Amino acid sequence: MFPETFPAYCAGHFIETLQKLEVRNPYNGEVVGKTFLAGPAKLENAITSALNTREPMRLLDSFRRYEALMYIASGIENMKQLFAETICRESAKPIRYALAEVDRSIQTFRVAAEESRRLPGEYLSLDWTPAGAGKEAWVKHFPVGVVAGIAPFNFPLNLAVHKIAPAIAAGCPIILKPSTSTPLSTLLLARIISEAGLPKGAVSILPMDRATGNALVTDSRLSLLSFTGSPVVGWKMKAAAGRKKVVLELGGNAGVIISAIPDIEEALNKCITGAFSYSGQVCIHTQLIYVLKAIFNEFASRFVAKTTVLKTGDPMDPATDISVMIDEENACRVESWVLEAVEGGAEILCGGRRNGGFYEPTVVTNTKPGMNVCCSEIFGPVVVIEPVESIRDAVGQINQGCFGLQAGIFTDSLAEMNYAFEHLEAGGVIVNDVPTFRVDHMPYGGIKNSGLGREGVRYAMFDMLEPKLLVRNKY
Repeated sequence: MFPETFPAYCAGHFIETLQKLEVRNPYNGEVVGKTFLAGPAKLENAITSALNTREPMRLLDSFRRYEALMYIASGIENMKQLFAETICRESAKPIRYALAEVDRSIQTFRVAAEESRRLPGEYLSLDWTPAGAGKEAWVKHFPVGVVAGIAPFNFPLNLAVHKIAPAIAAGCPIILKPSTSTPLSTLLLARIISEAGLPKGAVSILPMDRATGNALVTDSRLSLLSFTGSPVVGWKMKAAAGRKKVVLELGGNAGVIISAIPDIEEALNKCITGAFSYSGQVCIHTQLIYVLKAIFNEFASRFVAKTTVLKTGDPMDPATDISVMIDEENACRVESWVLEAVEGGAEILCGGRRNGGFYEPTVVTNTKPGMNVCCSEIFGPVVVIEPVESIRDAVGQINQGCFGLQAGIFTDSLAEMNYAFEHLEAGGVIVNDVPTFRVDHMPYGGIKNSGLGREGVRYAMFDMLEPKLLVRNKY
């Protein structure tokens, strides 16, 4: 099957252009697929078609949206292994994590199908004051218009689906730009979408270079921009987006607190997964672990022991825990940040070596808050582990950072749980699990430098709908 040609999907048609794009496996450099970059003319075609599709999409009955979304979910399920292998090869994500991503994508479409049948609405009695005597109101939500979606490399299928599925459920046409590093799984998805019975132009999936794709940000005909990526890029996009709605999911340096729980084994295992799954290239990667002093030495030593036995190697091997990063450039960046920390007095407890695009799973301690490994999003297989005097101390350490996506706490104390929930500055607080936890129907997003708005199908749909008020006489 590999390598294969994957045409771009423009306004309901599969297209090829003169700008060919080879997608290579980060693990071995092999070409795993070929596609095509859409230029300004093709993007204009997609935008024009999407604008013309606004009314057919708005008028599409709920049961037809439901059927289309369920058809797509079933189509992915029928091709589950192919999707997983495509993700694995284009991103070097270990195959077991790729399979989990496909399962989540199926679930996301199923959730969207259910939500398409329960769009929000409200009845209001207006006679609370004399001015409203004899009047009542209805609030109905209408599709906002054309959605522009820009998806990242790290969850090439599911994070794209988190833009496509809510748009279909809300009745909005969408143009999606996948990462040029990992466009193949979304173009494979386009084959299923093309058969789902949606109006032509309802969905376009176009690999584009950054210059062409920037029109998704600046074009005033598009009503909403949904971007997942880095803070530097995201906030620039918001500034350039004009009057359109903007939803940003910009990642973070997620922290987890380990209290004096009776059995730390479950916390250890979950923290290992949160720290090193997909080489830490996850927005809610467990980056900072704060452990009460009373159990710090035991926790740190056992954490290091578990880290050193992680299986590294070929992502297609079902036993592989950790493989290469998306490219050597990012591996070099991670290496430089760890070296910077060591020069500043930090200690490497294990790992710390790079071989091409592979960076060893690494544990660092004795850090300072201003070091990049602490205050920036490392987006790599590195975790900082530090002792703290109290839960309040740990919460303060997490809050002093510029991110606020999710945080976790392991505790058997109701008081500690409540304190963490009330005081942690984050979009979500996860109890007795790592901040890396996510299911696809929960509200997901952050504060501070972690973004703006929320994903999670129902919550993404809120931004893709506009309320309209009808006031009428009761009698």
